[in-house]
Amino acid sequence: MYGLKTDVFCSAGLILPDRAGRQLNIGGWSGESTYGIRLYWPDGSPGVASVNQWQENYQEVALQAGRWYPSAMLMTNGSILVVGGETGSNAPPQPSIELLPYTGTAPIFMEWLNDTDPNNLYPFLSVLPSGGILVIYWNQARVLDPVTFETKYTLPNLPGNVNNPSAGRTYPLEGTAMLMPQYAPYTADLVVMVCGGSTTGIGDAVDNCVSNTPDNPGAWVLERMPSKRVMSCIAALPDGTYLIVNGAHQGVAGFGLGTNPNLNAVLYNPTLPVGSRMSIMANTSVARLYHSEAILMQDSRVVISGSDPEDGVHPEEFRVEVFTPPYLLQGHTQPNLALVNSDNDWSYGGSYQVTVQFFQGTPGTTAKFSLLGGVVSTHGNSMGQRTLFPAFSCSGNTCTITAPPRAEIAPPGWYQLFVLDGPTPSHSVYVRIGGDPGNLGNWPDFSDFSLPGVGPVN
Repeated sequence: MYGLKTDVFCSAGLILPDRAGRQLNIGGWSGESTYGIRLYWPDGSPGVASVNQWQENYQEVALQAGRWYPSAMLMTNGSILVVGGETGSNAPPQPSIELLPYTGTAPIFMEWLNDTDPNNLYPFLSVLPSGGILVIYWNQARVLDPVTFETKYTLPNLPGNVNNPSAGRTYPLEGTAMLMPQYAPYTADLVVMVCGGSTTGIGDAVDNCVSNTPDNPGAWVLERMPSKRVMSCIAALPDGTYLIVNGAHQGVAGFGLGTNPNLNAVLYNPTLPVGSRMSIMANTSVARLYHSEAILMQDSRVVISGSDPEDGVHPEEFRVEVFTPPYLLQGHTQPNLALVNSDNDWSYGGSYQVTVQFFQGTPGTTAKFSLLGGVVSTHGNSMGQRTLFPAFSCSGNTCTITAPPRAEIAPPGWYQLFVLDGPTPSHSVYVRIGGDPGNLGNWPDFSDFSLPGVGPVN
């Protein structure tokens, strides 16, 4: 990766809401790498390779606290929240949070991070419709005030295995978290789901998913998975379902610490009754253990890659697989979708037109649109993940979509827009929702960084 000056091993990332949709990468393995802030700006096109390089200068722009295995989240005001990590490779904890760009505020110590070290790395972060910030770490969860970062309230602890309720869900006991779809008019409570994980010591992998409504919390709802899974990956799909893949039946995350690869794929459908939402899909022949990924592509398939267990049994994986979900196996032609006047810069609550071409029905009777947040995924943490189904109306082949109403529903950023013709999704187009309120497109203001600007989108 050209342009990098420090080690990105086990860092965090986000897709920024600036005009270029830059990828931000923060933290890293050791020394100056733990302070690293790196930016990449793709400039390629289909069939044409990008020539841009990563931009980094840790002597000009850096984290205030060194962090290995941190998490990052874009806040509703456009600032970047950075949470947790360790001070370096297998080093003491970094139990604090900080904001980017630097505001003059020092990192804020968080006792709950200090108390749960070292089982709280890569904590799961989400903006809630109420405006609070959900943090899930180890087997605990709490909601923070977005201004003071004080704890507003805690949720019940996440249940683990039947024989070990204290199993954890974040690295190194690594499970995966997902936000369930939000549907216009966005009045229903947002549901968060966490799947898989493991126990300390013997590494007894978790065989369930648990879900809750953080803005109105109750007991966690537990659903058994078809098998145990640690180091899992989940990809949100454009029809509102989720693909659960990769990982192991036993162990914890780390080099040589997971055994018995889980080769099975599972499809999770939240519209079905609890207890009947998981369907067993095809098996892979490739073991995907530590450092594997599953990412939704614009053509509605899922690319699955990675694995470097260093266990002496399974090789480091350079092979890439593509999973084709059931909605593309029914023999239907994918619908076409285009933005009217290339209008891909959306304001909250605004109305925007698209043209569609269907092959199974008419837009007014079979159409459905979905918006999926741009994701940077690592170690089971899909930073930026969001699934929304906006309101719309159609006249002929022209549909008018109403953008989500506010940043608490859809934090500012880039979203893949899909149209579904019955069960069949289109290729996506990217739209930016909510602009760049934190002026990240003008950051960092140093001569050796190229800046795309705030907007509007070209």
